[in-house]
Amino acid sequence: MTKFKDLNLSEATLKAIDKMGFEEATPIQAATIPVGLEGKDIIGQAQTGTGKTTAFGIPMVEKIDTKSNAIQGLIIAPTRELAIQVSEELYKIGGGKRVRILAVYGGQDIQRQIRALKKFPHIIVGTPGRILDHINRKNLKLDNLQTLVLDEADEMLNMGFIQDIETILSHMPSERQTLLFSATMPKQIRAIAERFMTEPEAIKVKAKEMTVSNIDQYYVKVQQRDKFDTLSRLIDVHSPELAIIFGRTKRRVDELANALSLRGYQAEGIHGDLSQAKRLTVLKRFKEGKVDVLVATDVAARGLDISGVTHVYNYDIPQDPESYVHRIGRTGRAGKEGMAVTFVDPREMSYLKEVERTTKKNMKPMTAPTWDDALIGQQKAAMTEIEEAIAKNDLAEYNNLAKELLDQYTPDQLVAAALKLITKEPDRTPVRITNEASLPQKKGNYQRSKNSNSRKSNGSRQGNRSYNRDRSKSPKRKYSSN
Repeated sequence: MTKFKDLNLSEATLKAIDKMGFEEATPIQAATIPVGLEGKDIIGQAQTGTGKTTAFGIPMVEKIDTKSNAIQGLIIAPTRELAIQVSEELYKIGGGKRVRILAVYGGQDIQRQIRALKKFPHIIVGTPGRILDHINRKNLKLDNLQTLVLDEADEMLNMGFIQDIETILSHMPSERQTLLFSATMPKQIRAIAERFMTEPEAIKVKAKEMTVSNIDQYYVKVQQRDKFDTLSRLIDVHSPELAIIFGRTKRRVDELANALSLRGYQAEGIHGDLSQAKRLTVLKRFKEGKVDVLVATDVAARGLDISGVTHVYNYDIPQDPESYVHRIGRTGRAGKEGMAVTFVDPREMSYLKEVERTTKKNMKPMTAPTWDDALIGQQKAAMTEIEEAIAKNDLAEYNNLAKELLDQYTPDQLVAAALKLITKEPDRTPVRITNEASLPQKKGNYQRSKNSNSRKSNGSRQGNRSYNRDRSKSPKRKYSSN
């Protein structure tokens, strides 16, 4: 494996990467960073979840002249969620150099963005419609741009953003470095590469093959508001030795860890905002069994080497199959069996189907357990504890006490009392978990909303709202079925 310290990076960037908790580069990072540092154009074919933000972020940050007030880097992303995620990671990568990062996207107050643009950011991350809006308002000048990144280009094609991107490209210098990342390479994407890139170097990272023979995979169809109680009951039924729960956001991780603790579980969370020292402390406690449940984001869980994880719960289904593969790979190690359970909001079923297509394995539907099921699960766990204690055969010091009790009570009464004392009855302490927006509808849904010509239909889809706003400046854009 390639280590970041071997990639000829500045001391400031190495410190930032170390603070993020990364030591070894992923395959896309190891292949992209050296080429990017040379200033060459790159066509990278890689899924989300492979570490490509850091792959293009490091070369971009390394080239930034912080003494200049000009915009030197631009990253175009298809959704506001991705734009925010990318800007947050770039902020960490550029922290050592004090690189100024700004995210601009539809749905956020444009006046606030205009004020932020006047503070001379070095790198802009944004969605196509809002970037073009700022260019047309003359708020965004790209005359000194050095590096352009087109992230998830195939998604931007599917969403009809290609015209906007071509217009944005016409406003920047021809002498620049361009990095294009896409999970697939349809002909329209290749055409953009040929027109707007100079002798690009192709870097392709093959999606990991997934070994799932010893991982039982299930999904539970559940509304957002019912997710946490469902999770609590599942944990009670399964009684995992060690479990990892994956959440989509840092807020989600914090809230889940706190809520689980309130209900009596030994739970702690890790995400990118934790210091490296705190992260290592939490992981140490988890490995030692002092914490039964670890709640994590995808970024924080990268590179974890933990044995003994029996269950993985995807509280939020990941946006791409690569992340799913990475998540469930935490269990079923060293020949042991594992279980992965994914919660799916009814509006996110298309993502479940995509995961199944990629992994070539159908998940089994699982019915959410009831509170009675949870109690039975905990009673069985208590019974197992008693059986294990008997198997150890170190009860000699308690035999006399047992005989005294048997003189007063029946064996049934004594065993029932012991089970009741050991059983952790399901805790229904009220907790508050903030609802997260569902993942955006996939391209099949975009086409349906276009053909129906119904504004009400478009606006009512929570996941699509940001796209509708962001496209408002280009109503003639056509969707592609490729």
